[in-house]
Amino acid sequence: MTTDRRARGTGRRWALPVAGLLALTVLAGCSGASSGAAGGGTSGSSEESEGPMTAPPAGSSTAAAAPAGEVAPQAVTGGPLLQQEPKSVKAPEPIKGLLAWDTSGYDEATTPPGALEHNHVAESVDYAVVPPVGGPHNGIWLNAGVYTAPVPSERAVHDLEHGAVWITYRPGLAAADVAALTAFVEKQTPIEEQSAPGQANRYVVVSPWADEKLPSPVVISAWGYQLRLDSPSDPRLQTFVDTFRHSEKYSPEFGSPVDGVPILTGGRPATAGSVLPNPEGAVG
Repeated sequence: MTTDRRARGTGRRWALPVAGLLALTVLAGCSGASSGAAGGGTSGSSEESEGPMTAPPAGSSTAAAAPAGEVAPQAVTGGPLLQQEPKSVKAPEPIKGLLAWDTSGYDEATTPPGALEHNHVAESVDYAVVPPVGGPHNGIWLNAGVYTAPVPSERAVHDLEHGAVWITYRPGLAAADVAALTAFVEKQTPIEEQSAPGQANRYVVVSPWADEKLPSPVVISAWGYQLRLDSPSDPRLQTFVDTFRHSEKYSPEFGSPVDGVPILTGGRPATAGSVLPNPEGAVG
């Protein structure tokens, strides 16, 4: 089993059951969190209070099924909650153009002023950075892979916390560039998940942004870090992936899954998803 970084000193662990051929099922269930399909968390609940992570009930059988097309992750409603402005800091890596924000105090009970918050909330979030690089997020992440429509930021931010990188692009990006991004992700090596034998995922999310307000044509983000690019052919894209994806140094919850969520809640990517199918149904 994989141990949550914050739980290493307390004995709390990520519980990852196996259902038939499906090697990974969803982990939600924060202490006091709502199991409602749209929320998946309790407003204001801190991840410091997490107990053992267990599989929440799905709306239908969790038996694996053959992928049958893209399914968008469930939207997060209510709010919005306003994120506190995170403080910009010096980039820790020599990647030209790398932007960084304060990720300090992650293991502390109270987030220091200016540091990225990491509490679970049920409502939508108005993020201070576009696209977000961390902050309050939904208690249920999305299933990582390539999506052809915008995804809920509140779920994608949870993936960042687990070690994924998130590539967003302007909706007007040329089709050839979108295809290049997809090909870029597909060539990344899937990462085996120790807690779910046989399961693996590339730990990359790709999606268009909802409007043209993205700060550059292509943006890649990790928890606390971001790179803004003009083209998917920029070699810094791979450098960013190699540095921040599934990184024990930079991922707050290194080793945690970015899949296993019933698809009506966590979505089913169009391509470059998990090696084994994610469960059918919805959380709750």
